[in-house]
Amino acid sequence: MMDMMSGPMMAAMMGIGGVLLLLVIAVLVLSVLALVKFLRRPS
Repeated sequence: MMDMMSGPMMAAMMGIGGVLLLLVIAVLVLSVLALVKFLRRPS
């Protein structure tokens, strides 16, 4: 019974972890792009 539960649970955790990782990477990329645009702008 424990093995039956751990399978889907692990898959769900992996999926959530992957989505969170993608969100973090997207935020980092967007912040870097915004920083580059800000620095490229002539002062």
